[in-house]
Amino acid sequence: MTTSQLPAGVLVLERGWLSSNNILFVGSTSTALVDSGYSTHSEQTVDLVGASLKQRPLDVLLNTHLHSDHCGGNAALQRAYPELQTLIPPGQAASVSPWDAVALTYVPTGQHCPQFQFNGLLLPGTEIQLADTPWQIHAAPGHDPHSLIFFEPQSRTLISADALWESGFGVVFPELDGEQAFDEVAATFDLIEQLDPRWVIPGHGPVFAYRPAILAHARQRLNAFVSNPSRHAQHAAKVLLKFKLLEQQLLPFADFVNWAQRSSYFERIREKFFPSMAFELWIEQLLGELVRSGVARRDGAMVYNA
Repeated sequence: MTTSQLPAGVLVLERGWLSSNNILFVGSTSTALVDSGYSTHSEQTVDLVGASLKQRPLDVLLNTHLHSDHCGGNAALQRAYPELQTLIPPGQAASVSPWDAVALTYVPTGQHCPQFQFNGLLLPGTEIQLADTPWQIHAAPGHDPHSLIFFEPQSRTLISADALWESGFGVVFPELDGEQAFDEVAATFDLIEQLDPRWVIPGHGPVFAYRPAILAHARQRLNAFVSNPSRHAQHAAKVLLKFKLLEQQLLPFADFVNWAQRSSYFERIREKFFPSMAFELWIEQLLGELVRSGVARRDGAMVYNA
C-alpha cells in the first residue's frame, strides 16, 4: 500500500503479524528495503520486492532489529540480489558472524531464521540516505535491546518497528530474561514524543497518523505491565504461542506442548512467574485464553489458528 503523505519513493508492503511490514525505498540512484519478514514468507517477500522494483536491483537491506519476523527473509533476498548490502544494528553483530542462533533468540523462541551475512552497521546518532532523503537513525531499546527506529524530519515520518504500534507495542523480551527493560520502553516513548512524528510506519499493521492519545495508551499499557510483571509474562507467552499458530496454522495439541517444551523461553517464563503450575496445564490455560479471545480454535486433539 502507499500513503501519499509519505516521502517520495517510499512504498509500504503491509504483511500482517507473522511477517513484519517491509518498507521499500526507490531513489534516483539506489533502492533499499527495511526489514524482510519471516522465513516461511521469504519467497513471497522476494516476489513482492521484485514486482515493485521491476527491472531494478535491490541495493541495500536494513534491519530495525534481528527478531525472526523482521530478518527471516534476509537470506532469500541475498540470494536473489548477489550484490545486496545488508546493514544491521551493531548490538548483535558478534552473534551473526558465527551465527549463534541461541544468542539471536531463534532457538529460545522456537522460531526459524536462515543464516545470513551482513556488510555494515546502522549506528544510532547517524543518518542514512534512503530514496534520496536523509533518515535519522535512533536507538530504541525496550522490545529488543538493540532495536532501531528511523525518522525523516521534513515529512516527520517515523519507522517505529515494534517500539510503537497504533494499538500498543511489542513484547519486552529482556524482561523475560530477568533484565530491567520497562524503563527503556518508557525512554523510547519519550524519544518518540520528542520527535513528534506526523506519520508512523509500524513493524506490524497499517501506516497511521500519530496523535498523542496513541502514546498515552501505550504508556498506560506499559504501566500496567510494570505494576504486574506476571501479566506481561502471560501476554508474552500467548504471543509466542500465537506466532507458532500463524506459522503452522494447525497442529496436534501434543505437538504444540512438545514444541513449547523445546523452546526455553516458555520454561523460563513459567519458572519465574508461574512456578506452581505444571507445564502442560499452563500451556492448556494459555491456549484456552487464546481460544476465548477468538485468535485460536481447538477441536479435540487439534489446535487451529483463527
